Amino acid sequence: MENQKPILTKHLTFLLALTCGIVVANMYYIQPIGTQIAQTFHITTSSVGIVTMLTQLGYALGLLLLVPLGDVMDRRKLIVRMSALSSVSLLVAFFAPNFILFALACLLIGLLSIVPQVIIPYGAALAGPAHRGKIMGTLLSGLLVGILLSRTVSGIVASYLPWKVIYLIALVVIAGLTVLLQLKLPKNSLQVNRPGFSYRETLRSIPHLVARQRELREAAVNGFFMFGTFSIFWSTLIFYVSSPVYGWGTKEAGLLAIFGLAGAVAAPIVGRLADDYSERHIVLMGLSMQTASFILLFFFGSHLAALILAIVLLDIGNQFGQVANQTRVQALSDTASNRNNTVFMFTYFIGGSFGSLIGTTMWEHHGWFGVTIVGLLFQLLAYVCHFLVFHPEHDLN
Repeated sequence: MENQKPILTKHLTFLLALTCGIVVANMYYIQPIGTQIAQTFHITTSSVGIVTMLTQLGYALGLLLLVPLGDVMDRRKLIVRMSALSSVSLLVAFFAPNFILFALACLLIGLLSIVPQVIIPYGAALAGPAHRGKIMGTLLSGLLVGILLSRTVSGIVASYLPWKVIYLIALVVIAGLTVLLQLKLPKNSLQVNRPGFSYRETLRSIPHLVARQRELREAAVNGFFMFGTFSIFWSTLIFYVSSPVYGWGTKEAGLLAIFGLAGAVAAPIVGRLADDYSERHIVLMGLSMQTASFILLFFFGSHLAALILAIVLLDIGNQFGQVANQTRVQALSDTASNRNNTVFMFTYFIGGSFGSLIGTTMWEHHGWFGVTIVGLLFQLLAYVCHFLVFHPEHDLN
C-alpha cells in the first residue's frame, strides 16, 4: 500500500503552497480598498467591516460544510472543483452593481476559498509524521504570502485602476491555476475515508471530536483570539493610514503589508520547531509577539518605524500560533484530519470575522485608541485561556 501513495516532491509541495496562497488571497483583496468601496457604494466604515466579516464568515461556513468532504471523497477532485467554483464568486464580485450584491459576492468568495484547508490535511497525510511540521510550515508560508501580497497587489492596483479590476485579475489567475491543478495533481490521491462513512456522518461526528480531544479545543480557542487580534489590525489599517495621522492612500496601505512577509519567512522555521518542541510553548511565543505588537501600536502607532515593527511582530506571532496549532491538530488523527482541521479553522475564522467587525466598529466610534484597546483585550483573554482554562496537567517539556 505504501508504494501506491503519491510522493510529495518539492515541485508538488510548491504547487500546493502556491495554490494555498492564490486561493486564500481572494478573501483579502478588500482590506486595503475599504475607503474606495465606501465611496463607491456610499456606505460607512462599519459597513465595510460588515463586508469583511461576511467574507470570513463565508469561509468559516465553507470550513464547516465543505471541508469535511475531504474525509469522504477524492481530495484531488475536491481541490480542483473548489478552485474552479471560486472563480465564479470573483465574477459575481466584479459585476456587482450595488452594495448588497457585492456583500453577497464576498460571502460567496469566502465560502469557496476553502481549498487551502483541504490541501493542508492532504499535504500532512502525504508528508507523514516525521516531516509533518516542515510541510505544514511550507504550506502555511504559501498561505500567509497569499494573504499579505493580496493586500499589496490590491492596494497598488486600486491606486491606478478602478478597484473592481482586482477581482477580474484574480479571476484570470484562478482559472489558470485550476487548469494547472487538473494537469499536475497525482490522480491516485490519498484516500483515508472509511467504507460507508458518509458526508452526513462526518458532520455528525464533529461535536464528538471536539468533546473528546482537549488539544483540539485548546487550539481552536487560542486560534480564535490570535486571528481575531490579527484581523482587528488589518481591517482597520487602511482607515488609520488614510486619516490625518499619515494621510496615505491604498497604495501605501498595500505596501505596508510587505513587511508582514516576515511571518511567511518565519513559518518554515516554526514548522521545524514544531517537529522538536512543545507546540504549546510555540503558541505562547506567538501570543507574546502579538501583545508586544499592540503595545507598540497603542503608544507609538503614529511613528512609521514603530508601525512597521508592530506589523512584523504581529504577523510572525500569528504565524507561530497557526503553524504550531495546525501541526498539533493534524497529529491527532489521519482519518479525521479534515474534520479536526475544520473545527480549528472554523473557530479561527469566526475569530477573524468577529475581529474585523469589532475593529472597524471601534475605529468608527473610538478611533485608534479603541482599536488597540480591543486588540489588547483579545490578547488578555488568550492568556487567560492558555494559563488557566487549558493549563496542562503534565507539561511534556
